[in-house]
Amino acid sequence: MRILVTGGAGYIGSVIAARLLQHGHSVTVYDDLTRGHRAAVPPAATLVQGDVRDAAHLREALERDACEAVVHMAALAEVAESVLQPDRYRDVNVRGTAVVVAAAKAAGVGRLVFSSTAAVYGDPSRVPIEEGDTLSPTNPYGETKLAGERLLERARSAGDLAFTALRYFNACGADGPRGEDHDPESHLVPLALRAARDGAPMRVFGADYPTADGTCVRDYVHVADLADAHVAALEALPRVQGAFNLGTGGGASVREVLDTVAEVTGLAVRSDVAARRAGDPPALVAGNRRAEEHLGWKPQRTLADAVRDSWAWMAAHPHGYEG
Repeated sequence: MRILVTGGAGYIGSVIAARLLQHGHSVTVYDDLTRGHRAAVPPAATLVQGDVRDAAHLREALERDACEAVVHMAALAEVAESVLQPDRYRDVNVRGTAVVVAAAKAAGVGRLVFSSTAAVYGDPSRVPIEEGDTLSPTNPYGETKLAGERLLERARSAGDLAFTALRYFNACGADGPRGEDHDPESHLVPLALRAARDGAPMRVFGADYPTADGTCVRDYVHVADLADAHVAALEALPRVQGAFNLGTGGGASVREVLDTVAEVTGLAVRSDVAARRAGDPPALVAGNRRAEEHLGWKPQRTLADAVRDSWAWMAAHPHGYEG
């Protein structure tokens, strides 16, 4: 299949592009490189630099490379930033998705896999969270991703495309030469690894949650497992569509992540406890049975694997891609 990956120079998008190539697909990466990195793009992929809101340029890329499907990764994805800049998030994440849908339709591309998020659930009433649970995002980032899903649902109802939305929980880890250079404020694993490396204390937001050790619990899923899910979702379209959670089905607390980092690196991780952050639920864990049943996808890698892979990537890239 000939596939265009928007945001394919980013952390997760670049790993997806590489995995698609490994599975024999042809890949065009479409990225404006504001947060992505040219060095992350697999050499066998074609790179087109452009903004997803540029309909004409996007359609040109789709038609020139005779693309048959789109993996739509391009988005702004930081919760705190979205609270400060909600209009910008709506412009990039919602209008950008609408432009992608329109360009795909104009180019005759009928398959799309959408990068979504567990943030569409908001503060859940239960864990693990299932796909049919209430969708009630508590921040503009989650709101814009849910709006993107609804845009795609309308396009599917109109017969314009077949789509699958993959709702990520906490992405982590590295995949060989591709790792996490731009760190959103909530990505604990690289922050903890840097604290271990530099010997500086890191802040733990809240130690009084109703969890086993008082710190938040999150579902950490390896970026390579996420990439495998995108391959499975693309190859299942149009037979299998809808929304799927991507997580391990289990969770780890902040303290457990810090302990894992200490075990992998052999370095102590110092921490200071700060007040809870507003809007942080005690636990977010994926119910992932639907992905296993319908996509044949099940995560293969552990939190320790993710920490080990991230640590190796940081050692090879002490200053990120540009260093």
